[in-house]
Amino acid sequence: LGTSADAEKGVACETMAYHPTPDLPHFSSFKFDVYEPAEDSFLLMDALHKDLDFLMRMKPLICVEIGSGSGAVITFLATLLDTTPFHIAVDINSTACCCASRTLQCNGIRRCDSVCDDLVRCLQSRLSGEIDVLLFNPPYVVTPSEEVTSNGIAAAWAGGKDGREVTDQLLPSVSSLLSPKGALYLVAVEENKPAEIMKQMEAQGLESQIALSRRAQNEKLVVLKFTFHHYNT
Repeated sequence: LGTSADAEKGVACETMAYHPTPDLPHFSSFKFDVYEPAEDSFLLMDALHKDLDFLMRMKPLICVEIGSGSGAVITFLATLLDTTPFHIAVDINSTACCCASRTLQCNGIRRCDSVCDDLVRCLQSRLSGEIDVLLFNPPYVVTPSEEVTSNGIAAAWAGGKDGREVTDQLLPSVSSLLSPKGALYLVAVEENKPAEIMKQMEAQGLESQIALSRRAQNEKLVVLKFTFHHYNT
């Protein structure tokens, strides 16, 4: 993902043809308080790029990223889809919200907002049944449960038991958040028991599949995709 120009600007990137990663010239001002795009971020971007035909056929109107961090992924999606949808970056870390807002703006995304929220609790009533593309790269690292309560940068990785405590807070509400044509793209690792997550979501009437997987150092990363059965094309 990205170009040589990205590398010269110090933006972490991998090789993917035709679509560069977003510019983050301001990230150095946030790097001690905001999760820097890493292998999991790039895998999610790659999964979205791979699924571009599906996303274009969907013609999404509202796209939301929970745990947006630097804003690189939601901005990448926005540049993939052009500027028609409205994009919302959500993070519990207020500094991350400022960074995501800057990332969206400096990459020319105008139909967007950055919201400080715990998952989408404050927005849930307004967004219920309206989200066409929902992205979540959750804190998935197995940690003691007490680390999960952080509002700072630790909130980007501390996942508690099985690395699932934050993910499991969102899963029951996914089917009510998504629009009838909506899709959730969720990052997970082996320790999160992806097969169990898929079975849980299928019980909500959602079709599940592995959109993309990759081994990164000692982690096997996957992007899980969930859609309603009638719209999984």
